[in-house]
Amino acid sequence: MAVTALTQETLSALPEEVATPSYDRSGLTVGIVHIGVGGFHRAHQAMYLDRLMNEGKAHDWAICGVGVLPGDARMRDALTAQDGLYTLMLKHPDGTREARVIGSITEFLFAPDDPEAVIERMADAAVRIVSLTVTEGGYNIHPVTGEFAAESPAIRADLEPGAVPATVFGLVTEALRRRRDRGLPPFTIMSCDNIQGNGDVARRSFTAFARLADPGLGAWVEDAVAFPNSMVDRITPATTDQDRETVAVRFGVHDAWPVTCEPFTQWVLEERFSAGRPPFEEAGVQVVADVEPYELMKLRLLNAGHQALGYFGYLSGHVYVHEAATDPAIAKFVLDYMDLEATPTLRPVPGVDLDLYKRTLIERFSNPEVRDTLARLCAESSDRIPKWVLPVVRERLARGGEVARAAAVVASWARYAEGVDESGEPIAIVDRLKDQLTAIARTQRGQPTAFIDNQDLFGDLAGDKRFVEPYLHALESLHERGARATVRELAGMRA
Repeated sequence: MAVTALTQETLSALPEEVATPSYDRSGLTVGIVHIGVGGFHRAHQAMYLDRLMNEGKAHDWAICGVGVLPGDARMRDALTAQDGLYTLMLKHPDGTREARVIGSITEFLFAPDDPEAVIERMADAAVRIVSLTVTEGGYNIHPVTGEFAAESPAIRADLEPGAVPATVFGLVTEALRRRRDRGLPPFTIMSCDNIQGNGDVARRSFTAFARLADPGLGAWVEDAVAFPNSMVDRITPATTDQDRETVAVRFGVHDAWPVTCEPFTQWVLEERFSAGRPPFEEAGVQVVADVEPYELMKLRLLNAGHQALGYFGYLSGHVYVHEAATDPAIAKFVLDYMDLEATPTLRPVPGVDLDLYKRTLIERFSNPEVRDTLARLCAESSDRIPKWVLPVVRERLARGGEVARAAAVVASWARYAEGVDESGEPIAIVDRLKDQLTAIARTQRGQPTAFIDNQDLFGDLAGDKRFVEPYLHALESLHERGARATVRELAGMRA
């Protein structure tokens, strides 16, 4: 099969089995600026907008992507060369593939190159939403206090008089300042990150920064800007060279950065917008008055479930998520965690059968075609565990419930953080606190509570024996017997 380089001009030359935008992209206008264009955004929010556009709707809601970090230059180069187009390839469990070209991103700006262009794009009256996927740690919130970390060097630099904004907070706040001064209404700030109350967290971060920059502006942001909460879900592994090859060989498309994902997708969005929104519900989004039951379900079952299988799976010698999810002991441990510890902390979720949802999660984790890696699940643990697992621990302790499995998840992270697997091979840890945590973890064979004594991450949990005792039992077992034996015991199976 001939391979065609993906651009606007070559769309008509692509094979018929590759779905392409049915709308005239030249007639689109930007209504959304999205900061943090990665695989998930392109498999999720951008895909939903493409659905609407293919139905003749939302043509004034095209996306201008923005990169803030140095690593975002790669995305700039890939999307710019392809006129913002990319291939979204669904990987079905039976091995079939489904490809479509997404056309909802029409522009990409790289803030380090031209911060003024980014600010002015957001200050444009046509832009009514600024959306975010900046990772769980991107909101600069202290994991224990929940307060904005104003002493961060990057934040302090952005607050210097006359500073050219470099952080997401500086860029967005300056754009809001210009809109206010020009008599324009503010845009909505819409977080799409995996954080409980992501809109509320975004509100706390951006209003705190704005008040530090200008108390009057901070008050205006708090009063006038909408920050809807949302729950987002679609397993989207990092793109590999093999994925690029599959898109080229199977579908005849040369794409510098395609996106692969599972067929399942969900987005639950709070109806709270200050300047209008696309008709998301017509593309399958659940627009509701209260997102919290859905987001707690997802964060404490899917996201925390990923952590429950991630470290044990990696230490047991598995490489891919589907391998760990089909390991009987790990699968039972994860389900027991969800059934016995996480589910009791949830509120009823309208329209959702939680038992079916949990079984569906195991099926999704077990999809061998997605080939999601355990290393991806184990990345940035210092941002994820405090937001996904520790809330379950604290709520269970407050109600007098057991936390043996959640404590074991934390212990498996502590063992993983030592940076050496059970065969003596190095673990390539990806975490903003890697050096600090690895140094602590490597002392824990002599000081067993060293890891959880870190109050910046764990608060006062090291002082509660109901958590400490199962944590130490699991950690000792991981050291003495290894991950496979430990998880079998936790699952109630014979060693």
